[in-house]
Amino acid sequence: MRVRALILVFLLTSTALFADDVTWDSLSADQQQVLSSFRDSWAELPADRRQRLATGAARWSSMTPAQREASKQRFGRWRALGDQRRQLIRERYEVYRSLPPEQQQRIRENFRRFQGMNRERRELLRERWQRMSPEERQNLRERLRQRREQRRDRR
Repeated sequence: MRVRALILVFLLTSTALFADDVTWDSLSADQQQVLSSFRDSWAELPADRRQRLATGAARWSSMTPAQREASKQRFGRWRALGDQRRQLIRERYEVYRSLPPEQQQRIRENFRRFQGMNRERRELLRERWQRMSPEERQNLRERLRQRREQRRDRR
């Protein structure tokens, strides 16, 4: 009985693994067009990469021309970054994703507020931050955290 159960579990899990595999023929015509440079090597790509590419191609196909142009520009800026800078951004993004939703929301709001400032003000804040020592930066973070808590307590 145990052997049958193990075989059944194996078959169910292996079927689930293969069900997620994306073959070239399972892609829509739009996805195939977007991913045409991968056609000859598609079968050799890892399954997770094929899945990500298929998802990205579907998203690309649903974009407006303006969204596509903006995406191309962002990708160009990403590719222009050095390997170390891209790795740092990936690491920070993983830290961000591990934060509670409230903290993520606060970060997004602060970023929007920063982006809404005029260029001179943003540059002034950047320069000021860069001149700070690690201790000064930590003290500033702590003061800002205390202010947020005080505002929250007043509500």
